[in-house]
Amino acid sequence: MVRIKRTDKKMSAKNLAKKNISKRDSGIMADIRNLMIFGAACVLAAGVAFNLYLSSLSPIKNLEGFKPNIVTQFYSSDGEIIKTFTAYTFKKIEIQDVPQDFINALIATEDKNFYKHKGYDITGLARSTVQNILAGRVVQGASTITQQLARILFLSNERTFDRKIRELVVAARIEKTISKDQILEMYMNNVYLGSGAYGVEAAAQIYFNKHLKECTLPELALIAGLPQAPSVYSPFNNMKLAVQRRNQVLGRMYKMKYITKDQYEKAKNAKVNLTSVPRFYTTNKAPYFCDYVLKELEKLGFDETDISQGGYKVVTTIDYKTQVAVNEAILKNMRAYGLTRPNHQAAVFSFSPIDGKILAYAGGKDYTQTQYDRVQAIRPSGSAFKPFVYAAAMEKGISPNDMIEDAPIKIGDWAPRNYASKYRGEIPVYSALMVSSNVCAVRLIQEVGIRAVIQVARVLGITTPLEYDYTIALGSNGVKLFELARAYGAFANGGYVVQPYAIERIETSRGKVVYRAPKTKVSRQLSLKTAAEMTAMLRTVIEHGTGAAANIGKPAAGKTGTTDDYKDASFVGYTPNVVTGVWVGNDDNSVMRSIQGGTVPALIWRDVMKVATKPYGNVDFNYPEIPLMPFKLKPGSIRVYQEETPEEAEAESGTAPKEEAPSNPTEISNEINKYAPIPLMNEAKTPKEVLQNFKEQNQTQPIVQPAEPPAPKAPTPIPMAIPESLN
Repeated sequence: MVRIKRTDKKMSAKNLAKKNISKRDSGIMADIRNLMIFGAACVLAAGVAFNLYLSSLSPIKNLEGFKPNIVTQFYSSDGEIIKTFTAYTFKKIEIQDVPQDFINALIATEDKNFYKHKGYDITGLARSTVQNILAGRVVQGASTITQQLARILFLSNERTFDRKIRELVVAARIEKTISKDQILEMYMNNVYLGSGAYGVEAAAQIYFNKHLKECTLPELALIAGLPQAPSVYSPFNNMKLAVQRRNQVLGRMYKMKYITKDQYEKAKNAKVNLTSVPRFYTTNKAPYFCDYVLKELEKLGFDETDISQGGYKVVTTIDYKTQVAVNEAILKNMRAYGLTRPNHQAAVFSFSPIDGKILAYAGGKDYTQTQYDRVQAIRPSGSAFKPFVYAAAMEKGISPNDMIEDAPIKIGDWAPRNYASKYRGEIPVYSALMVSSNVCAVRLIQEVGIRAVIQVARVLGITTPLEYDYTIALGSNGVKLFELARAYGAFANGGYVVQPYAIERIETSRGKVVYRAPKTKVSRQLSLKTAAEMTAMLRTVIEHGTGAAANIGKPAAGKTGTTDDYKDASFVGYTPNVVTGVWVGNDDNSVMRSIQGGTVPALIWRDVMKVATKPYGNVDFNYPEIPLMPFKLKPGSIRVYQEETPEEAEAESGTAPKEEAPSNPTEISNEINKYAPIPLMNEAKTPKEVLQNFKEQNQTQPIVQPAEPPAPKAPTPIPMAIPESLN
């Protein structure tokens, strides 16, 4: 009996402990539940209080006559207004003249509860608030049409919680001031819809050259889809995205039963027929550059709507006089050569290799015909790529005065050819670049290696894919004109790569500077020695070689480029203060009529650089002297090699970009003699001494040494550079 009592006592204690624990757990859960109820009550109370506050707000006086300040202007560096975002494209429309299909499309897309709420959507607001709190920033909006109008008229586009609260307050006051139809009308007349269009009527005229009431259902849906991201969904900028967005709008209209299934299917398959000449573009003095500026602004955190309606003063780096010269030079020289068809295009990019300021920018010859930016297009560069081969050779210690064999060469099945199959025998390296010998460029890349050439191109800023193949020596790979010109800047400034930029500063309408360009990014990638040697060689291209048409009567260097079958022609050149690249070609990649880098591109470059370099006078390169050995071919040295077999002919034809013909061709027997002799750039040293000096300095053997040993003389050391990307 005693044992039984102990057991009962023991069991009772255990049960008691469990009971106590259960009570404690129940108490914690109850506390949590009570806390949640209290929190929900606080949120509800805050919501009710805020709603009462919004309801108590007074109307906005004179709202119906309000006209927002939406003037943002882009300025050139010399004070010229090059673009104005303003209401000159503003076309007011009464709501009774707006097609019902457009009203339905706008409501379905932007605010399905527009006629039900009081300026703000509580459900949508709660959902977006949770998402924003979880993200720690504003990532999802719940803006009604009224809130968007509040932002357009009174606020900025900054994505902050503070602005969102103010937006709600203003929206509530707007709802108390004017009717729903008046809100809708004011929104439709003030919303920015891209390409300079303020208001839906302006958009209809800019995109379709119609009044809004004349637009079809798919056209109305396209316009209704623009407010979310005007530049992204603009059919002028990206037709594919514009159609996708249009079809999303049509899908929402069908889902909300605004249109039938047949209407939906027919509209989403409709072709977009844009106006051929947007009126807005005629008022833009540097349209391709301004598009580039807009992209730079987006990287800085501004969106197009904010810029277009923010009343900013954007001071750019562009030199207006140079930009005018670019526009005129393109049209004049292309017209002179009969390049007048729409697919005949040109591009020009000019910048300062000292501070990186973009001085001129043209992505085509006529922005009203095509807005495609060819400065950023990837096209084969032809012989304009050869300087990277020669720069790699200079970095390896090869001298401009070393001798190289200008004779046929075959690598596997590839047999590159010189222009007109002309070969000159043994010539100096600088002369090979001057006359743009294809086979000499191939011999150089064999000597230094493909990897070394690609490495030089990469550190100088060429980012496009480059095949690990000998053909890159002749520019077989595509590059961007922007990157090609930027890379040549390293030859102009002592081996430094400078990043071009377009925006100097941004001011508010009250003059407050909200952005100022930081110090430009600069990195040393080539040695001073290589930059000096490349400049000495590239000067001969303009003074005596294939780029003679580009001569501006002052120190300048550059290189021509012509691709196979004359599909692309280019000229990239520089002075100590300005680098300019020019491309001419057909958009459809068809053949031009013997247009070479030394013709139209060189002439455009000349006309542009005469204006761009005028402020700097005849300043020369601040480089150590690089004497070039006088050289003259012996009579009969030039030989013409013909294909010996059909197999060789097939292997040699159409395999690589062509070498350019001289700008002013003479009889074949006199071709090389008109380029020579080249006078010494430093009369104090003999050619023998120069060759020996560079040989001793670099501790390397030339490709082919001169017959007579030069007398030794120690030069002043020129520093070499290790690319920063390889440190």
